[in-house]
Amino acid sequence: MHSHAALLLIDVQPDFMPGGALACHEGDAIVPGIEHLLQRRLFRHTVATQDWHPRGHVSFASMHAGRKPFESIQLYGCPQTLWPDHCVQGTPGAALHPGIDWSPLDLILRKGSTQEVDSYSGFRENHGADGQRPSTGLAGWLRERGVSEVYVAGLARDVCVLWTAQDALALGFRAHMIRDLTRPVTPQSDENTHAMLAAAGIGIVEASELR
Repeated sequence: MHSHAALLLIDVQPDFMPGGALACHEGDAIVPGIEHLLQRRLFRHTVATQDWHPRGHVSFASMHAGRKPFESIQLYGCPQTLWPDHCVQGTPGAALHPGIDWSPLDLILRKGSTQEVDSYSGFRENHGADGQRPSTGLAGWLRERGVSEVYVAGLARDVCVLWTAQDALALGFRAHMIRDLTRPVTPQSDENTHAMLAAAGIGIVEASELR
């Protein structure tokens, strides 16, 4: 068991799977591997994040007249991608994926629930009107339990998984991405994602390497 490491499973929800509102490329391919990894119980602590948006969330393209999904705007002085309406609170697409037994989880962290602020990372929300990125409380929760290292998997590799790994490192945790248990919104982003991970010193591992 990785006694000082936590497994962070990011936004493994139907809306990010093929056929969902914001489908990631081959997003459903990670489900069996995540189920298998959870049942191996290699980590003392396991956390799942859950995108949990209110209706009419600021990140939805439908809330911006004349804008389409995947366009970018400036929001609070920072770039903001506009998304299709997705992971709306209480809808089936926002549930944790039903093909996984989530009973080993220690914590489910819902994010993106503030109407006017988006939230990619499991650790901090995106910039708000005050220019700050509020904490989700995850870093403190992990530190209280002696966690110094995190392994990140889930969706999407080029957005929420990437931001979570970057924030983990910035907050003082050793960080790794479990590459084969992630998928991107678009495969064309992979080269840039890998370059960003390498430049930051974030490890890239495969699930089969975990012991």
